[in-house]
Amino acid sequence: MQDDARELPAASSDQLSRFLGGSPLAVLLRLALMSVLVGVVLAAIGLDPWNIVASIRRLADWIWNLGFDAINSLWRYFILGAVIVIPLWLISRLFTTQRPR
Repeated sequence: MQDDARELPAASSDQLSRFLGGSPLAVLLRLALMSVLVGVVLAAIGLDPWNIVASIRRLADWIWNLGFDAINSLWRYFILGAVIVIPLWLISRLFTTQRPR
């Protein structure tokens, strides 16, 4: 019976690691680094966190005005996707852990 008590913390730790996609500290560090990088990129392209809708509309107009030259610099906007990646990652983790096996 004592062996079962010892396995419970490890089992909950494994479930947490599986939910997060790695060890909690590593995931926290990755998310913090990605958040800083995304923040720098968003600030560089003029997005304002307090008025995100107007900022995105302004960014879309700017990209539209660039024309097809924007395709050459798409790699910069790839990082902008991190704004969506982190919430989607969290949502996908929530839905994949709640599936019955």
